[in-house]
Amino acid sequence: MIVVATADFEVYHDVVEELRDRNVRFDTLEPGEELPDAAAVAIVGPEDEHPPIPTVRASPDHPRRAVETALANLRGKDGRTVVGVDPGDRPGIVVMSGGTVVAAFQVPGSDAPEIIERELEDAADPLVRIGDGARLRGARIVDAIESAPVELVDETGTTPYQGRGVRGMGDVLAAVNIARTEGEEVESRDVEPTVGEIRMVQERSRERGDDQRAIDEELARQVALGKLSMGAALSRHRDRDDG
Repeated sequence: MIVVATADFEVYHDVVEELRDRNVRFDTLEPGEELPDAAAVAIVGPEDEHPPIPTVRASPDHPRRAVETALANLRGKDGRTVVGVDPGDRPGIVVMSGGTVVAAFQVPGSDAPEIIERELEDAADPLVRIGDGARLRGARIVDAIESAPVELVDETGTTPYQGRGVRGMGDVLAAVNIARTEGEEVESRDVEPTVGEIRMVQERSRERGDDQRAIDEELARQVALGKLSMGAALSRHRDRDDG
């Protein structure tokens, strides 16, 4: 059982709320009060006394991280934080602590690096694992991660069958399997858009443009690599025509 023993009201309130959200059995004590026999892990504030059992210090800024670490200790895991990412237009992202999924997200691709970096903040021995599909989008995420090592994972077979009622969860479920699969550590991922990928960008530009004309191949390549937004590419396309 987890016990919360802190005189810091903010820490107490936020930690208890996190525990209740997870339906975790816990007890609360005054600092220095005798621990119950079932107490296995304690959560305390930054200035509280250290009880004579495994203890996690929680800060007001990161109550969820403290709860995740306490739960990992309770399960006898090492508490390592692993973020798994299934890249795509809306990447599936999961955060695992001690082998347990503690958070999941599915966000627009442009938001993925910020979400991942936020989840890595103050994490225990963090690691990011990214699937090797959706090459261009995955490469952008690889290049954006600065606070943890990154592994590129073969994502073959990571997307499970989805039965009735769970359709649409494939990217998140794949991210779980990616997080659990060892990959090859990389610092960056250099990819060159294929002819098909460039044509796809050009077709998207034709649909979005006012004149129904596609941007040229070089502009499309820059968009595919994430070096230029579609809006900026269309603006340059119009400026060239006007010139």
